[in-house]
Amino acid sequence: MNRTFLGFDYGTKRIGIAVGQEITATARALITINSKNQKPDWDAISKLIAEWQPALLVVGLPLHMDGTEQPVTDAARRFGNQLKGRYNLPVEMMDERLSSHEAESLLEQGPSRRNKKQNQAIDHLAAQLILQSWLDNTERTIE
Repeated sequence: MNRTFLGFDYGTKRIGIAVGQEITATARALITINSKNQKPDWDAISKLIAEWQPALLVVGLPLHMDGTEQPVTDAARRFGNQLKGRYNLPVEMMDERLSSHEAESLLEQGPSRRNKKQNQAIDHLAAQLILQSWLDNTERTIE
């Protein structure tokens, strides 16, 4: 069986989204969705869920380097719970420490020199890194 997974890099302004699949255990950046009044664009997310029909959703859990929570940690958890409730799909939280910094490095752009399009690229690349990390480090025994 080749199951599909969607990964999310949650933010109050933008949500990066990546898609991955089981056979090759690889993820790729998909899209960045702008939030509406600091709330997820559920219509856009619903379209992606319908298009990709994922078996599971992975949401990045933002933590400080020492493992303590950030102000956005609770918001990311709420987002994961909302995904689970809206789409009746399993949701896993994945430690995302350094995913945005790694995405910036891969794009070779410092934060002070980025434009809006580059910020969006960082968000969905960060989602790819989160999902790839989950694929690399998780036993995939979902039912």
